[in-house]
Amino acid sequence: MPSSDKVRWGILGPGRIASRLMRDADRGANFSVVAAGSRSLDRAAQFASEFGISRVHGSYEALLADPEVDAVYIGVPNSLHHPMTMQALAAGKHVLCEKPYTRHPEQVIEAFDAAETAGLVLMEAFMWRHAPQVRRFLELLPDVGELQSIRATFSFVLIDKTDHRLAPGFDGGALMDVGCYCISGSRMVAGTDPTSVFGHQTLAPSGVDERFSGLLRFPSSVVAEIATGFTSNHRSLEAIGSKGSLLMRDPWLGQQGGLELNGRDVRVASADAYRLEVENISAAILGNGQPLLGRADALGQARTIESLYRSAESGAAVSL
Repeated sequence: MPSSDKVRWGILGPGRIASRLMRDADRGANFSVVAAGSRSLDRAAQFASEFGISRVHGSYEALLADPEVDAVYIGVPNSLHHPMTMQALAAGKHVLCEKPYTRHPEQVIEAFDAAETAGLVLMEAFMWRHAPQVRRFLELLPDVGELQSIRATFSFVLIDKTDHRLAPGFDGGALMDVGCYCISGSRMVAGTDPTSVFGHQTLAPSGVDERFSGLLRFPSSVVAEIATGFTSNHRSLEAIGSKGSLLMRDPWLGQQGGLELNGRDVRVASADAYRLEVENISAAILGNGQPLLGRADALGQARTIESLYRSAESGAAVSL
């Protein structure tokens, strides 16, 4: 338990997403960011200087050994999420790990078992789930009537073909990078995990998927269509029911925001989802609440990702 009323956070992997997380971090009600650690001391120092962080470490291990750090945000490439989380938990740190935690369900079980044994809080960082527009979406969802189908898209044009997201050694690929949001959104709308999935992938020259489409079948015959990739620009989440439809125009990044219920605009107040995410897990660490996303959600994500890849490779539907 932190020694004060604020959780002291360290940034492990000060990259692009960590920079976005820091944009509103100085307004955190129950946390402060006190340290940054990178494999490059210069990179950590540059990040710390940019955001007014007092403590700098030239290795991940040094950050994890810092007694002034209660919790770490892990923003390293996908392939390092699980090993770095296990190291952080072994060092007695609470963990917010950037999405996707993993495509391997057994790693989710191992990590949450370790966290629970140590009395630590672990959460997968799907910041979009913490946004006010998502809460409003869930409040309005019953207005569509009996849910029948879900549509979720997230794609962008990736210009740099040397980007680590196209590298198989870093667990790259469209489904892992942005498709996991579509899975998260579909599971949230359906309120449960899919019972079967069918996936189709288009591979980049590197061998990872640069486009991925999938069908997720949920109980009560609800079907979600997901489309994701690195070759076009689109972001949406839509629930379609017997009485109409509910659309979130920019669910994942919240840059354009807002909802449409049966074509009618619904205004929603904006707030920084990254700050809200860290406030949520910090409250749980301080014993003042529960993390929004826990073991069950992370396990559902990993099982669905793994099943979609198996389906795409085999050309057949896969039951979960």
